[in-house]
Amino acid sequence: MTVDNSINDNSINIMTTEELNRKQPPAITEAVNFHIALKQYEKYVLNNGVEVYAINAGAEDVVMVDCVYYAGNWFEHKNLVAASVNFLLKNGTKNKSAFQLNEHFEYYGSYLNRSCYNETATVTLYALTKHLPELLPVMRELLTESVFPQEEIEVYKQNMKQRLNVNLKKSDFVAGRLIDVYLFGQEHPYGKFSSFEDYDAITRDELVDFYNQYYINGKFVLFVAGKLPSNLFQLLNEQFGSLNNNAVAVESIPAIPAGKKKYRVTNDPTGMQGAIRMAAPFPNCHHPDFVKVQVLNNVFGGFFGSRLMSNIREEKGYTYGIYSYLQNHIQQSAWMVSTEAGRDVCELAIVEVYKEMARLRNEEIGEDELLLVRNYMMGSILGDLDGPFQILNRWKNIILNDLDKNYFYKQIETIKNVSAQELQELANKYLLEENFYELVVV
Repeated sequence: MTVDNSINDNSINIMTTEELNRKQPPAITEAVNFHIALKQYEKYVLNNGVEVYAINAGAEDVVMVDCVYYAGNWFEHKNLVAASVNFLLKNGTKNKSAFQLNEHFEYYGSYLNRSCYNETATVTLYALTKHLPELLPVMRELLTESVFPQEEIEVYKQNMKQRLNVNLKKSDFVAGRLIDVYLFGQEHPYGKFSSFEDYDAITRDELVDFYNQYYINGKFVLFVAGKLPSNLFQLLNEQFGSLNNNAVAVESIPAIPAGKKKYRVTNDPTGMQGAIRMAAPFPNCHHPDFVKVQVLNNVFGGFFGSRLMSNIREEKGYTYGIYSYLQNHIQQSAWMVSTEAGRDVCELAIVEVYKEMARLRNEEIGEDELLLVRNYMMGSILGDLDGPFQILNRWKNIILNDLDKNYFYKQIETIKNVSAQELQELANKYLLEENFYELVVV
């Protein structure tokens, strides 16, 4: 990542303390005037056709190896199987117990994380570069020789049910589950949520079958960043170049949104606070309106200086914070407003959200406000690219969403140039009260 702030000095003068005028502030350059370039990745292809995307950068001798499988809950035939398999990868292999696996990674000062999403599941290693030869074979072992011991499955079930029991007492947690059900339907991968019965119903055979189909015989992509060793390709090819890499069909699953739009749920009769979610279906990141609406969203509720924050937090005092955002799903998306407010002012807060939507539909955004948002977004992108891991994550989003390689630069161009008139037209297209599901959980 490089930044050019367009200062055209051909030389640098070193000023002494006596020459500095500390009463004169330094010149300020608007973030929109920065030229931000995304460092290009290096691409390798292993012997089995697995693609490797690498960013070789950074001053410290650290590295991240991120193995992304197409093994999210989109592919499961029974709820929680995908997430359970991903979590239990580290809980025992043919040759090592869960304790031995954890001890091995800790001995080398590394950290191995697992995460399961809707379409993908990841196994991510953070380590010192010099320890990759000792760590990659054990990482491979998790991906090819996990055995899912029954005793580990039982402990996992118990722990997850205890965590669920605690979370279900939180209105915020309940609201996050329910709004996705209203948007997509409870049987849709984006609308599924966990239950005690689902955890009890998990069997070892189902976990092993899913593991065999989507890990051992599935498809994966490697993302690597940090101060990379010169023999990186050899190391990766030795450990991952002989694994299966079979195409995985992504079945099209239509959303089945709820017919009713307004919901009020009592979760804690004695609670003092309510969780508010307002959401509307929205196209995914391939839609031509997506990036422009990101600008509109920031004006609406996307950062601390947004209209929702100024009105509902600063002026009305209904909440400590309120935000809006576009969900980053691969297949479908949604435009979400999220906040927690005092139980007695939840309905008033919703009224104010709709008022801010109407303002954006009826009035063009002023140039000063739009410049503030442009600068905020450019500054946020600049901050997001601070280091090789963050740069790779930006590429990872582009690659996994199958976006054009120039998507990043189109995004920058849109942030700098989208007009107030275009944003008003988008507000009239999307920020309509009748489009939004409305939920309050108290």
